Amino acid sequence: MISDFMAFCFPGMTAFQLAILAASALLVGVNKSGIPGLGMLPVILLAVAFEPDPGFATGVMLLMICAGDIFAVSYYRKNADWKIVLRLLPYTMLGLVLGFLTLRVLHRPEHLRIMIGWIILLLAAVHLVRVAFFKHADVPSHWAFSAVVGLTAGFTTQVANAAGPVMALYLLSMKLPKDRYVGTCAWFFMIMNWTKLPVFCFEGRVTAAALYAVLPMLPLILIGAVLGVLFVKRAPQRFFEVVIEIIVIVSAVKLLWPSHPVDTHEPESGPVEEAAPAELPPPELEPVGAG
Repeated sequence: MISDFMAFCFPGMTAFQLAILAASALLVGVNKSGIPGLGMLPVILLAVAFEPDPGFATGVMLLMICAGDIFAVSYYRKNADWKIVLRLLPYTMLGLVLGFLTLRVLHRPEHLRIMIGWIILLLAAVHLVRVAFFKHADVPSHWAFSAVVGLTAGFTTQVANAAGPVMALYLLSMKLPKDRYVGTCAWFFMIMNWTKLPVFCFEGRVTAAALYAVLPMLPLILIGAVLGVLFVKRAPQRFFEVVIEIIVIVSAVKLLWPSHPVDTHEPESGPVEEAAPAELPPPELEPVGAG
């Protein structure tokens, strides 16, 4: 019975791949409800574990973070700052479209990834200087500032999976309390990720195989979400902010690293015997928190 279940949900997976899948599900839950920005780690883990089938890895990741979004929003449904979410969303959607078109033109976005990494490091440095020397300085409230942040978040999530660090720096600058910070992230990324879901289905990256693999992982995503909630409740405000700042810097450094093959391979819905000619590389998945 168990062997039939494993064969149905995880056909052909090794013990290593199954362990990575479970660890990624747990991390997605923690990312969504407790430590926004942590989402790049499961993206990397899945990309390494399922390197021969990058389309499967990105499809699984999107399904897991969509499930994590539901858990996070269910808990933090009353904690979002809707003024921030609604202010950013129109420009974020435009950024998604621009990133989608850019990938279709450039085909190999490695140089853009590096540029975005340096930009995020620069923004992180500006943020740290502001925290150290200009704590009481107001964040610009003009619509143009929100437009730049929204466009950058949407564009970077398509090009380099980097909307998490961008949003983290923006929300930290808003000096939001922990629960409002996480609640705002939860709603913002749920809207963005569920908007991307039909596109991934159309492109063939979200498949029945990916869905069957994710369904048994839902309890682990929920456990991770509970751990994330406990972290937010018990962590001091400044410690919470420092953790986010560290994750932002690590994520930016990762963008400067040589990109993994998953960035440029054409996604596949399953193992193939012969290599098919690549058409156009798909946009990458945002990690939450890419995610």
